[in-house]
Amino acid sequence: MIIHQFYDKGLAHASYAIVRSGKMIVIDPARNPQPYYDFANLHESEIVGVIETHPHADFVSSHLEIHHTTGADIYVSKLAGAGYPHQTFDEGDEIKLEDINLKAINTPGHSPDSICILVENENGKECAIFTGDTLFAGDVGRPDLRESVGNITAKKEELARQMYHSTREKLMTLPADVKVYPAHGPGSLCGKSMSPDLHSTIGKELRENYALQLMDELAFVQTLMADQPFMPKYFGYDVELNKIGAAAYAESVAKVNRQQPADISDAIIIDTRNREAYRNGHVKGSYNLQDAEKFETWLGSIVGPEEQFYLIGSDDAALDTAIAKAAKIGYEHNIKAAVLTPPTATEKSAILNLEEFKANPNAYTIIDVRNWAEIKSGKLFANALTIPLPELRERVNEIPADKPILVHCAAGYRSAAAVGIISAVTSEVPVYDLGEAVNDWK
Repeated sequence: MIIHQFYDKGLAHASYAIVRSGKMIVIDPARNPQPYYDFANLHESEIVGVIETHPHADFVSSHLEIHHTTGADIYVSKLAGAGYPHQTFDEGDEIKLEDINLKAINTPGHSPDSICILVENENGKECAIFTGDTLFAGDVGRPDLRESVGNITAKKEELARQMYHSTREKLMTLPADVKVYPAHGPGSLCGKSMSPDLHSTIGKELRENYALQLMDELAFVQTLMADQPFMPKYFGYDVELNKIGAAAYAESVAKVNRQQPADISDAIIIDTRNREAYRNGHVKGSYNLQDAEKFETWLGSIVGPEEQFYLIGSDDAALDTAIAKAAKIGYEHNIKAAVLTPPTATEKSAILNLEEFKANPNAYTIIDVRNWAEIKSGKLFANALTIPLPELRERVNEIPADKPILVHCAAGYRSAAAVGIISAVTSEVPVYDLGEAVNDWK
């Protein structure tokens, strides 16, 4: 038996292939199915099944495309209300992959329709479990993403209680040497304190995972609900899209308009170039969301799923990359056009005199756009106005314009984007980006 993990650092997403005797099953596939086809070809295997552990909120799955391309059956819980051809896969159901066995375990908690897949090897021994967003290395799935979306909605308190029972009565009773393969790693917004490990064992989680330690149900619920990360705007949209299945990846990406329109002022403008290129000349009102490891997460946190936007890139390769990342969260349909830097990119950013700021910080309105967990751990400037980047567009009018504005985050990426958002609606005073100089205050 071969178990292979495919890992996308951008979304901290892990998907899997299980291969046995020329047959292959894919678990929680990413939007682009090509890596799974390539892996099947490498091992001279036929993809015979796709299993979805739940309708995902943080990425778009290619389960339907794989079904259409290969004829593989899709397996998902009956509770998911799937709108695509599928086989239900719930407690008591099994899939035979030659001489190994895959068993469904219903594990509500992250979502009402979550399942885990327990693998029994050719000797009938329980050897591995694919835990989706139920159990991670060092954490369990957050319970607050399904209060208003999905086939079944549930309050976070109820899901947290269900997670308590799913972990205690089902996962924690498994043999200690069973390998744990979760759907996410560190940096994912589907949990709050994942370890750096991309896989684990039941025994290690029993020893080290805070959520699996001895506590009563009330303490567990309170612990799990506390300090969860922010929820990007796109999460609910992706749950609903995954319920019906997304369009074929390559065809959908190819439909993105690459023609340069005469005017790009009728929608949000996302400039993916680096900070220096943007500062030296950009389209007025554009946001500098640089192409980096978490581009897709921040795109889906700033731009809503109902909004259209333009993409600006430095060259065709950069645009290809940005479009592919947008497609990972189902946003390729929102792109009005993907264009090279247009002639109207002449607006220059205000450049901070760092020494003047250090000498008199009270002469500036300071905006802290870090996340709430970071802010709660300590403000870098006591008088800073705290508006996390995902909230900034909706709260930008709270920022006074009686002094120059200075924006900071933890390293410079988010502040670069925030300056564009604030500058788009503020013309009375300059808006400065503290950028990487924030390290002088750490």
